[in-house]
Amino acid sequence: MFRAISLPIRLGMLVAGTLLPLIGFATAIVYQHYKQDQRDAFGRVLQFTRGIQLVLDREMQGIVSGLTVLATSEALLRHDLVGFQRRAEAFLAQFPDQPSIVIGDIQGNQIFNSSRPPDSPLPPRTARPQRDSVFKTGKPVFSPLFMGSVSQRPIVTVTVPIIRDGEIIYDLSFDPPLGIFQKIIEQQKPGNDWTISIFDQDGVNFARLPNPAQTIGRKASPTLLAVLFSAKEGQAQTTSLEGVPLITAFAHSELTGWIAASGIDEATLTAPALRTLLLAAAIGSIMLAIGLGFAVRMATQIARAETLHGLLIDELNHRVKNTLATVQSLSAQTFRSSTDLEARKKFGARLASLGSTHDILSAQKWENADIRAVVENVLEPFQGAAPRRIRIAGPELQLSARCVVMLSMALHELATNAAKYGALSTADGRVFVAWDIDNKTGDKRIALRWREVGGPEVTPPTRHGFGSTLIEKGFPAQLGGHASINYEPTGVSATLEFPMK
Repeated sequence: MFRAISLPIRLGMLVAGTLLPLIGFATAIVYQHYKQDQRDAFGRVLQFTRGIQLVLDREMQGIVSGLTVLATSEALLRHDLVGFQRRAEAFLAQFPDQPSIVIGDIQGNQIFNSSRPPDSPLPPRTARPQRDSVFKTGKPVFSPLFMGSVSQRPIVTVTVPIIRDGEIIYDLSFDPPLGIFQKIIEQQKPGNDWTISIFDQDGVNFARLPNPAQTIGRKASPTLLAVLFSAKEGQAQTTSLEGVPLITAFAHSELTGWIAASGIDEATLTAPALRTLLLAAAIGSIMLAIGLGFAVRMATQIARAETLHGLLIDELNHRVKNTLATVQSLSAQTFRSSTDLEARKKFGARLASLGSTHDILSAQKWENADIRAVVENVLEPFQGAAPRRIRIAGPELQLSARCVVMLSMALHELATNAAKYGALSTADGRVFVAWDIDNKTGDKRIALRWREVGGPEVTPPTRHGFGSTLIEKGFPAQLGGHASINYEPTGVSATLEFPMK
């Protein structure tokens, strides 16, 4: 089956089988580097996100401290709202965008609003669960993003309790400008390939880069929202609101409940990995093309050499056959006047057997031949009308050209003797030929056994003819093996042992 594949294809398969695993190995190395870079990127993004959260907490802690000072001012304790207005305005002066301070009671009534004159009527405040928490716990509370009832703009609030005589009488709320949060992430932003957000407790943006105008007030992207509340902090591959694949990390603030999240464009990792992969693929493809070109050229040269070799073999076969025909003609001329017709027939049969063996070797380019084909070819003329009289058994083995010639000649002599005097000379006689591999001597040797049954009673010959001499002396001398013939009364048997090579 393999011989049916042309030589160029076989050499191409060899080159491809050598280079493709190397290309695959290089691809695997690039992929492993990419995965390691991805793990490193997740670590960097998480550390950066933790930094954003710490900066945010530090800013909020400063605001809470300032509000706590206001909540304990003497003017407020005396219910001097005009005096408190001056203190509040001094606090608000450090912030842009005109934020406001609101004081309210537990019923939701506004007692003071810095954006209104002290004597102006104030609307009731919108109910907020976080505000009620101030009266229950006495701790600062940070709200989610909502629409201010007076300012009518999105705000978040920081609320602290106002305590008099150990009792919480009011709460004080401050709506820090969203610009200070935007400034935090702008100052911390490492590069343009980063997306940074600060979310409230519901996952709504109130500070973001890029595109803050279009995204503030919107919830996180679905891929981020799916993991944003799964843990206090985490990492995930997400897609931004702009549709950019990100390597993302998030961290919840224990102080505010707000969430800092940041992500780096995944293309910053995939692009170098893809370039490396394309470079490896390009180099591998060039090497593969060069290898295939070299293989095709070598195959062409080898094919030419094989063609020339075939022509030479065919010419040699033709000449050998002509030589055998000439020898046969000379033998006919020599034996024409001879009265020994038996010798003439023997010589002709031996030449015919040698020519048949030559045909087998020629078909195999004088390399190797299958032992079964050799045995069947030699014994075919002796089968007669009853082909089952000769039984052949043994494994498939390849013989060298030298072994083929000597084995053919030895089998021919045994078959000729059986046809004239032995088992093949009677109607009931049979011949068994079997072979196997003998490892007793340490090297692989073939042991072929010839056994005749059902023929005339055998008597040992009084003299050794050409056939027995060829088998017992010529065969071992040529092949370095061992041969023996046994003339048992029930039939002739012979053993031929010789190396496989």
